[in-house]
Amino acid sequence: MTFEEQLASHIWPLAVFLLLLIGLISVMLTLPRVLGGQRRSRAVNEPYECGIVPVGSTHFRIPVPFYLFAIFFVIFDLEVVFLFAWAVAVTETGWAGFIEALVFIVILFVALIYLWRLGALDWRTQRQKLDLQKLDPR
Repeated sequence: MTFEEQLASHIWPLAVFLLLLIGLISVMLTLPRVLGGQRRSRAVNEPYECGIVPVGSTHFRIPVPFYLFAIFFVIFDLEVVFLFAWAVAVTETGWAGFIEALVFIVILFVALIYLWRLGALDWRTQRQKLDLQKLDPR
């Protein structure tokens, strides 16, 4: 058996798979257009909010502190995953694993204190703080 024959015998399943994939994608894209209705109305184009008619614009700005809160949640949630993995294997790791987990927790705590001292956990901007001090100069 030559190299070309071996290559062809190994490639034909991939070619059949790709042809079936292209056929399936074509059917999935054309079937809804053929079977579905073509009715256009204002109600069809509006978003569905649990039976509530939407009011106002859907374009609004989310305040920056929300993003900070989400980022901190993701960061500290990821650390909990690592600590959970350590907790599952605590009997195998022994004291060395305990010390490593303790160092990990201390590093997290130091990072949290650093963020707190830096002001990253403050919900208000510097301008908002100054405005509040002008209103209530205690």
